[in-house]
Amino acid sequence: MVPLMLAQAARRLLIAVPTLLVIITAAFFLMHSAPGGPFDRERQLPPEIERRLQAEYHLDRPVGEQLALYLGDLLQGDLGPSMKYKDKDVADIIAEGFPTSAILGVSAITLALLIGCTLGVLAALRQNRPQDYLVMALAVLGVCLPPLVMGPILSLTFGVTLHWLPTAGLARDEYSIPHLFLPVVTLALPQIAIISRLMRASMIEALRSNSIRTARAKGLPESQVIWRHAMPVALLPIISYLGPAIAGVLTGSFIIETVFQLPGLGRQFITGALQRDYTLVMGVVILYASLIILMNLIADLLYGVFDPRSRRST
Repeated sequence: MVPLMLAQAARRLLIAVPTLLVIITAAFFLMHSAPGGPFDRERQLPPEIERRLQAEYHLDRPVGEQLALYLGDLLQGDLGPSMKYKDKDVADIIAEGFPTSAILGVSAITLALLIGCTLGVLAALRQNRPQDYLVMALAVLGVCLPPLVMGPILSLTFGVTLHWLPTAGLARDEYSIPHLFLPVVTLALPQIAIISRLMRASMIEALRSNSIRTARAKGLPESQVIWRHAMPVALLPIISYLGPAIAGVLTGSFIIETVFQLPGLGRQFITGALQRDYTLVMGVVILYASLIILMNLIADLLYGVFDPRSRRST
């Protein structure tokens, strides 16, 4: 089993390298094709200073040559200096903002898995009953209200109107539950809705399978039938969805960190894009793309652990 998993991981990594290169190239050209530049918003600079800045960041060269120079530095592990934050490298800025984004994302996906799977199992066991209809209604509502809408609603309700929770003010390296509660819940809600629907459908299908009929025919307790036999099979679609779910959480964090003023990478990415800080935006894109590729790889390996048929087919 372990050699097969290692071989599968090696194949995925070989595919990941050109995929990441395509992402980097596309993001690089998109950023440089946007109107404006990193120094356009500065006060009127003397021509000599402006030429010096352009030469320092290679902006006076063709875009293709700039990409080649950037890839050369990237191969050496150098993400370059920020064009807007003075005396700061992109790696330092990412190191400052990543812990907040990581805590936000891990908390949101963990909460989504726990609540979504629980609601999905409950709906499947109470199919076509009030509990099932209630869970599905909440799931539809969660899908229809994205974080961009739910964030301000929750902030106004629990922060401004009820004064139960803070809506902003989280300092760097400060991870208090009251400050993170609303952002985590807002980011997790759409994933809870999707996971609960997936879990309901997969659990219903698993409970109707021949293996479950056999387990019940043997006289096994219903709890053992559900948690030991049906649950591993029902979890397979959830594991497959982990990759897109994590991608959704990462991209959703851009909005959430801006709405709740969290000092994370998402907020830095938006600020960098608005200010045309090319190196900062590229650094965040590379980090997030690498994380998504890695999480998809882990999801594939977990699928092989839970489903022996996939191991035999590799």
